[in-house]
Amino acid sequence: MLVLGTINVWVVINIILIAILLWFLGDWAYYQIQRKRLGGELTEATFEETMRKAQIVDLRDKKDFDAGHILGARNLPYPMLKQNMGELRMDLPVYLYDAGITLSIRAALKLRKAGFTDIKWLKKGYAGWTGKTKRKKKLN
Repeated sequence: MLVLGTINVWVVINIILIAILLWFLGDWAYYQIQRKRLGGELTEATFEETMRKAQIVDLRDKKDFDAGHILGARNLPYPMLKQNMGELRMDLPVYLYDAGITLSIRAALKLRKAGFTDIKWLKKGYAGWTGKTKRKKKLN
């Protein structure tokens, strides 16, 4: 009887692990599809060439932004984007970046839903950026 109970526990654990794996796989696939559908991915070179005509939004936390960000970017952390969306102009392009690209795609979907039409994001995020950056000076 004890052996049968142990087998059932392992079956349940395996089912839970498979469900978690399928959820991660589905989430990844969803954002890959959305990335292609939105079509707003820019290479670093294109981002840098055209960013002067756009609103550059850093979606990372303030501490990461202060540690270094793309010159000319404003910090609107992703969790606060919905509340601070009014700070962005709808008539200008919005260029997004985060540490990678997942948050940028999520933010692009939110902005599109809110009526923004010209939304782009940096292909490899800030991690792949080699252009000009700025750090916030520490106060002693």
